[in-house]
Amino acid sequence: MDANTVTFFLAQNSDKFPAESLPIIKQKLEEVDEQKFFLINAQEYRSPTLVLVVSILVGYLGIDRFLIGQTGLGAAKLLTCGGLGFWTIVDWFIIMSATKESNFEKFTRSSY
Repeated sequence: MDANTVTFFLAQNSDKFPAESLPIIKQKLEEVDEQKFFLINAQEYRSPTLVLVVSILVGYLGIDRFLIGQTGLGAAKLLTCGGLGFWTIVDWFIIMSATKESNFEKFTRSSY
């Protein structure tokens, strides 16, 4: 892809990925063809801030984990009422980084 398109993608989505993964993302985007780029760009990358808000409001139901594609953890959190509240509180501190990692995994799967 051309440099402007890559820069635009990174400007729009850099807050949705771990900072250390941005050079890898930039390199992969520069190497892909146009069709693959459209597939990557069509992915729905979750906003870490939005997932944090969901986690604070209804995290005890596991909805935050369902949102980032961790259905097993979401079901476990739902069945235990957020680990009796403990897991819910822990997630308030780690859910943003978990969301960014999930987005990066989604990017990696779609870039191959």
